Amino acid sequence: MAIPLSAIIAAVFLQTLWGANTVAIKLGLEAFPPLWSAFFRFLIGAGCILIYAQCRGIRLRPESGEWLGILAGAALFIIQIAAMNFGISMTTGMSASVLLSTFPLFAAVTSHFVIANDRLTVAKTAGLCIAFFGVAIVLTDGRMPDVASLGWGNLITLLAAALLGSRQVFNATLVRRIDPFRVIYWQMVLSLPVFAGSGALLETIAWENAGWVPLAGLAYQGVVIAGFGFMIVAYFLKLYSPSVMLSFGFISPVSGVALSAVLLSESFTWPLGAGMVAVAAGLIIITRSDRNGAT
Repeated sequence: MAIPLSAIIAAVFLQTLWGANTVAIKLGLEAFPPLWSAFFRFLIGAGCILIYAQCRGIRLRPESGEWLGILAGAALFIIQIAAMNFGISMTTGMSASVLLSTFPLFAAVTSHFVIANDRLTVAKTAGLCIAFFGVAIVLTDGRMPDVASLGWGNLITLLAAALLGSRQVFNATLVRRIDPFRVIYWQMVLSLPVFAGSGALLETIAWENAGWVPLAGLAYQGVVIAGFGFMIVAYFLKLYSPSVMLSFGFISPVSGVALSAVLLSESFTWPLGAGMVAVAAGLIIITRSDRNGAT
């Protein structure tokens, strides 16, 4: 489906902001461990959506027949967010930015089997192969692969990317029959008791570290990403196929890596650079194939 210039500009801007989310999570983790970080993020995000819905007269209460899909989406949402936060806490911001940016690849594969008229083509498959070659470089740090070089943080982050891609496709099917604001809002709300309960049992907030930097990281995650960003994504998924819109994800690793270098003082290595280029190239090929109708 053709995408108007305004939507392309919005998608590029959103992906730039999304790349910064990894850095914001890393900063927030200095005081708020993974589960508590997720709780506060979506408490803020759900509040933003509630305020917007009230101002616009959008009804957030689901119909009786909508609850099953919302509950299933919430379960996937909780698992994906938990995996993402734990993965990011165990690896660098740069590596996490590149690995998380692969979620459009998983969305394209999932969409092939779930969404009608959104099939993998030869060009898309080539793009997927190139991008996953980049992922392999990042995971192994340019060395012969072994368990130690892969790193649990990288593997968990890649799992989170796969879950995110699948969740985006699942949400794309939901928003065709359920208002996207209800889908996103209730996924956040239903996650809150799970994250708060598990956080209280398993984690301790380092209040002594809760200065303005981790608080700013939480605010960015909650307002910019969970509030503004999720609403825009839900709106786009209602209009365009997942593999088309999410293909603009090649921008987010560049943003995330650059900001990790500046704000987290992380070192840029050649395997990371090569992996980032390969992932971006693969996503660009997928984008062009969708635009041109390549087979």
